[in-house]
Amino acid sequence: MVPFLLLLVAWGAAGLSCARLCLAGARSARRPEGAGGGRGRQLTLYEAAFLAGGPRRVADLALVSMHLRRRLLLAHTGWATVVDPEGRDEVERTVIRAIGPEGQSPIAPVRAAAAAADAVRAVSDRLVAAGLALPHGAGVAPAVRAVRGAALLVAALGTAVLVLTPDGPDSPLLVWFALPLALTLGCLAIARVEAHPYGSWASPAGQRLLETCAVPGDGATGDTLVTVAVRGVDAVDDPALRAALTGRAGIRMRLGRE
Repeated sequence: MVPFLLLLVAWGAAGLSCARLCLAGARSARRPEGAGGGRGRQLTLYEAAFLAGGPRRVADLALVSMHLRRRLLLAHTGWATVVDPEGRDEVERTVIRAIGPEGQSPIAPVRAAAAAADAVRAVSDRLVAAGLALPHGAGVAPAVRAVRGAALLVAALGTAVLVLTPDGPDSPLLVWFALPLALTLGCLAIARVEAHPYGSWASPAGQRLLETCAVPGDGATGDTLVTVAVRGVDAVDDPALRAALTGRAGIRMRLGRE
């Protein structure tokens, strides 16, 4: 009786997780009505940052842009100080409001507040409407993790059946355990081909546009901003600026004092 109960659990986990992955893949591939997939379109820096790294990348881009243009000072200790309280766009004004009236704040809460702000959400909505970004809740990455967990669970339950039946389980029973394992592994293989990278914010059309579209820059400052937008703050050449946004230098300094 116990092996059959374990078999039911295995099939339930495999079926539900694979159905969730299929639904997530369908939502991510669905193009909104009227969306043209970005054909003939040039991405702005904020749009490129969102497609490459999501809301947090947009906040990082705004912080770096304001620092390089002397409107904000980002210290390697992890603090941001307002130099010019007039932001050039709504994202920058959101950053200034997040820093607060005292004009100084740790960078981490500023980044979090800016990433969750309406100005960044507007960038997301614009890209989703154009069919370039995944709609909120598409959830391919967590669905893939659920299928992986189901595959491990099926394998563990099949092993448990082997242990619980010293005389050896019936061959048909092992086949019935092999089927949900094959189902989960097959779904993972298809997702690897069709939906990888799983954690991407960009739709397939957005990924293609991001790879082929030249994001405008204006000299050394513009090149740095393009680097931040497309590759993130870890790719910045300036170690002090990189440390300000990652916090690694502050940790090393504290360890050095100890």
